[in-house]
Amino acid sequence: MPTAGRFEGRDHLLPIRVYYEDTDFTGLVYHANYVRYLERGRSDFLRLTTMGHAALLDAAEPMAFVLAELNLKYLKPARIDDALLVRTAYDAIKGPRLLISQTVERYGEVLCRAHVTAVCIHLDGRPRRPTKALLEGVKPWLAQDTRTD
Repeated sequence: MPTAGRFEGRDHLLPIRVYYEDTDFTGLVYHANYVRYLERGRSDFLRLTTMGHAALLDAAEPMAFVLAELNLKYLKPARIDDALLVRTAYDAIKGPRLLISQTVERYGEVLCRAHVTAVCIHLDGRPRRPTKALLEGVKPWLAQDTRTD
C-alpha cells in the first residue's frame, strides 16, 4: 500500500523516489515532474487531514480545486534514483483560496521551492468557499496568525 506521508509539526512530508520515467536524457528530473510531485504532496496532505479528492467529488456539495497561481523556483537538480521529500504547509485559507508553501528536498537540501494558490470550485468552475469539513480538517495545520474564523 502506498504511503500518504506523515506530519512533522504543521508540515506534511511525502517521500518520493526518482525513477527513470521522471528524468530527461541527462538523467535529471524533467522540470514539469516537480509539478506532479507537488500535487501529490497537496493531495496527500488533504487525504490525511480531511478527505481525498474522490470523497470531495462524491460529497453532498461536491467540490474540486484548480490552481490560480503556481510560483516555482528551481534551485538544484534532482537525479535518477534520488530519494526526495515533498514538504507541504497549508498557510492560510482566504475565501475560496488556499495558500500553500511547498519544497522538494533531498536530505534536507531544498531543490525546488513553490508558492501555490489553489481555489475551491463548484463542479461548473465557479469559485466557492471550502466546506465546513474541509475548513475544520485543515484549520489546525494553518499558520497561527492566519487561521480562519
